[in-house]
Amino acid sequence: LREPGLNLRVVQLFRDPRAVHNSRLKARQALLRESVQVLRSRHRAEPRGSPRHQQQHLLLPPGLLGGGRAPQPQHRAEFFLGGALEVICQAWLRDLLLARRAPGWLRRRYTQLRYEDLVREPRAELRRLLRFAGLTVPPALEDFVLNMTRGAAYSSDRPFLISARDAREAVHAWRERLSRQQVRQVEAACGEAMSILAYPLSGS
Repeated sequence: LREPGLNLRVVQLFRDPRAVHNSRLKARQALLRESVQVLRSRHRAEPRGSPRHQQQHLLLPPGLLGGGRAPQPQHRAEFFLGGALEVICQAWLRDLLLARRAPGWLRRRYTQLRYEDLVREPRAELRRLLRFAGLTVPPALEDFVLNMTRGAAYSSDRPFLISARDAREAVHAWRERLSRQQVRQVEAACGEAMSILAYPLSGS
């Protein structure tokens, strides 16, 4: 970031963890291997003998699902996806706390973007991001962003399909598709990061 030959800027994109979990569940089998890798990364990163390491079993985190017991075969994918989301939220929290304590030179080169803000105000957020990057806003790019976020419909069955859709419907799709227990589990695992990012908990 301080390399004089590079004008590097960092934009970190966040999304409501409940919506993230909802989308990942739709593609649970496709993301199973990725989730296992995420869980292994936490296991490798934690020193042996640490209290957290002693509480965890490799690939069987007690955080979101299962309460420390091995998952039933029919729930295996959801178990690993839930555990991976917990690791992701912990990483988010570390990044958010680092950004809060960052010196001025770093803050000038780093900004955050919430997915929900982008789809609600795509033109305004695009202008903010390009202004942060020191770039101009071509009219064609504004039109493209508006088209991609204001499509005719939202297909919840294919959450990772890149196409024009009404992205505003995706913001709250988790409310209709996650159970209360799933929502509580995500909020328990991701509550600190959600608070910093101003995502209200479902009970508030």
